[in-house]
Amino acid sequence: MRKIITIGREFGAGGGEIGKRLSKELGIPYYDKDIILKTAMANRKLNPEQVRRWDEKVPGSFGFAQSLFDFYNKPLDEELWRAQKDAIRELANKESCVIVGRNGDYILREFDHCLNVFVHAGFQWRVKRMAGMMPETPLEQVVADVKAADKARKKYCAYYTGKTYGDARNFDLTVNTEKLGIEKAVGLILSAAEKI
Repeated sequence: MRKIITIGREFGAGGGEIGKRLSKELGIPYYDKDIILKTAMANRKLNPEQVRRWDEKVPGSFGFAQSLFDFYNKPLDEELWRAQKDAIRELANKESCVIVGRNGDYILREFDHCLNVFVHAGFQWRVKRMAGMMPETPLEQVVADVKAADKARKKYCAYYTGKTYGDARNFDLTVNTEKLGIEKAVGLILSAAEKI
């Protein structure tokens, strides 16, 4: 039977790292930005470079103009959202996998072989973690980037799903990496995934 694990995450909380470790432990594919490239290839109207730039952005008309690396201010075409949903559903229908981001929990909400996880941590912990990963970046910039990413993800989630970003009711399991650490979070998710 297929196992799908979706991971929503706060920027800097380690969701991507956790997803990669889960993928390796379970021997199943990992999708994050790769899913966007699959989407672009599945829908020939979408240019792969544009798709990369539009990744998880709120439409410009939604009122958000500046954020992480000036990345979130590109308009997201509704066609991209539809193509992304279709690609995620197609993957979930054909293979076990780990999907990080992309509102996978919402897109696959009716799938019964899906474990929806949200990874979070305190703001200062996330800033410290990201600063450690980007030592050449000034701390003020890291703080601004984390705030901007949080704001953009909240707006993106609200705009496309009508849900509140990070709301525990949207997930089967939430893990606080500040309290648990990455290793223990991976263990808890693996244990929960045994039940699906």
